[in-house]
Amino acid sequence: MAHHEPAGRDEHAGHVGRDEHAGHDRHAGHDPEMFRRRFWLCLALTLPIVATSHMVTGWFGHPVEFPGRALVGPVLGSVVFWWGGWPFLVGAVRELRDRTPGMMLLIAMAITVAYVASLATSVGAFDLDFWWELAALVTIMLLGHWQEMKAIGQARGALAALAALLPDDAERIRPGGGTDQVPVAELRVGDVLLVRPGGRVPADGRVVDGAAELDESMITGESRPVGRSAGDKVVAGTVATDSAVRVEVTALGEETTLAGIRRMVAEAQGSGGRAQVLADRSAAWLFYVATATAVLTVLVWASLGDPGEAVVRTVTVLVIACPHALGLAIPLVVALSTAVAARCGILVRDRLALERMRTVDAVLFDKTGTLTRGRHAVTGVAAAPGAGEDEVLRLAAGVGADSEHPLARAIVAASAGRGGPAHATGFRSLPGRGVQATIDGTEYAVGGPALLRELGADPPAELDRAVGQWAAQGAAVLHLVRLPGTVLGALALADEVRPEARAAVAELRAQGVRTIAMITGDARTVAEAVAAELGFRPGVDEVFAEVLPGDKDGKVAELQRRGRTVAMVGDGVNDAPALARADVGIAIGAGTDVAIESAGVVLASSDPRGVAAVARLSRASYRKMVQNLVWAAGYNVVALPLAAGALAWAGVTLSPAVGAILMSASTIVVALNAQLLRRVRLAPE
Repeated sequence: MAHHEPAGRDEHAGHVGRDEHAGHDRHAGHDPEMFRRRFWLCLALTLPIVATSHMVTGWFGHPVEFPGRALVGPVLGSVVFWWGGWPFLVGAVRELRDRTPGMMLLIAMAITVAYVASLATSVGAFDLDFWWELAALVTIMLLGHWQEMKAIGQARGALAALAALLPDDAERIRPGGGTDQVPVAELRVGDVLLVRPGGRVPADGRVVDGAAELDESMITGESRPVGRSAGDKVVAGTVATDSAVRVEVTALGEETTLAGIRRMVAEAQGSGGRAQVLADRSAAWLFYVATATAVLTVLVWASLGDPGEAVVRTVTVLVIACPHALGLAIPLVVALSTAVAARCGILVRDRLALERMRTVDAVLFDKTGTLTRGRHAVTGVAAAPGAGEDEVLRLAAGVGADSEHPLARAIVAASAGRGGPAHATGFRSLPGRGVQATIDGTEYAVGGPALLRELGADPPAELDRAVGQWAAQGAAVLHLVRLPGTVLGALALADEVRPEARAAVAELRAQGVRTIAMITGDARTVAEAVAAELGFRPGVDEVFAEVLPGDKDGKVAELQRRGRTVAMVGDGVNDAPALARADVGIAIGAGTDVAIESAGVVLASSDPRGVAAVARLSRASYRKMVQNLVWAAGYNVVALPLAAGALAWAGVTLSPAVGAILMSASTIVVALNAQLLRRVRLAPE
């Protein structure tokens, strides 16, 4: 399991990007290493061909003569053509068979014309020394393909890096105690593992004993360690930073979060989009334009009585027109953008969703679990005259310390930073009313309105004012009562707004999103209070309250009917119909569950600022695609006439070898431009 191959990466695929025609590998059956080997051998064979060429040695005024010199070009050149050029010839046959003419066919036509012309020169049909240009042409083509696939392979390195996160071995705890060191491949669901400090979690699981801070940055992109204790889920590949935990295995192999992320990255890198379709069409048109130009070039130069120049110009046209840059313009941007995003916890499942994100002008957030944490927290404490707020919190936490109720847990958690809970004894639950316990010999109770009615207790006026404000905001209110009936204080509890949510809203607004909307099943008072805390603009931003889960997609449709391009952001649990209906569905807080079929983009962390990061990535990647396409197309508009000899009358011509260098240079420009995507800021500051 530790060494299984990343999904989507075929070691026997010659090109991991996309063909000029969607869905076809340009030179399937080969890998970058094969092109590397062929390049170096062909380079070694090309050097003696160049060194013995009459044309080249004539430039330096030092002709080379020795017995058999005339055979160097034909023999070594034939080896270079048939062995070095074989991948291009095979690719050309495949394109012809599939009726998808493109780059490989153009290259094969160029080197075949050059080879036939070279053979004809060797038998005296032409007065050209063409072998060195043929050898240089094939060698440069091999170099270009090797570097092209190497660039895309580096962009896809995120997949291999994800696979490398899994350890080779795990410490499995024996039923009777003690541990065994076993290969990860031998683990089974239900096994209990010991993860020591500094060790990686070998498989997805659930903590059954202990507590530790886990570094989950490789999954979520968040740099801060996250506390995990008994009952919490943990993800394969994460690191226990400070203490040991025991983990029960719940998923293995392709069922793990890590495997799901790998699949999503691979699928996104292999998927197409509108820009890819444009590139495919451009490359197809370029083939027909290049072929027509080549035929016209032959006819014009032959009519001028110069068949030798007709061959040279035709080969140069075919070389210049090779749509290397067009072929690389989109796949490399796709591979880089998805890999960079994955490292920041943004998992792109659908390339079209990422492309559409740049046009989104309305973002609809589900409130619970997205803008809020989905659990209650103490948002206010008020004390009756003669009591202090810290004392109220300490006593209330002590009374509820042994309770499992979420509100009691929230009060205990809030007291941790203010002295901690008081020591209590005699804990007793009061069903439907609250809890009761004894602290320092005095009995206290914590509960809501039902408790106050039962005890006949009336809060002092000072508390009533605070309670009224909290109730208006939709908060739950609990009272601390010293029995038999003295109200000492009150606490407000509400679903805690994520501290980064306000920044997410502000950043989207700064990016030009016209409408920020929130949807929730909560009462309108609760929803309006959260919206105000997030900085929603009255009359511009929208709040949909008291909405049933099944009606959320209707609200998405309502925004779309108003002409909005909508991104729906939800937790993927009950938001699936809305995520699917939206122009862009973004599932947030996936954490250990990345298999969310209804979303086009999945944020592995729970940080809503990732939505703004997706928008930035969408704009940046689209910008790079357009820049690359403009460069690749513009280069051919200028280079093709020069290759055909349009300026030969002015003494400006291009040889096939120079054409190959220019073609490779255009590819390098496209590759370097795409690499600038690495500078896009995605991680929250």
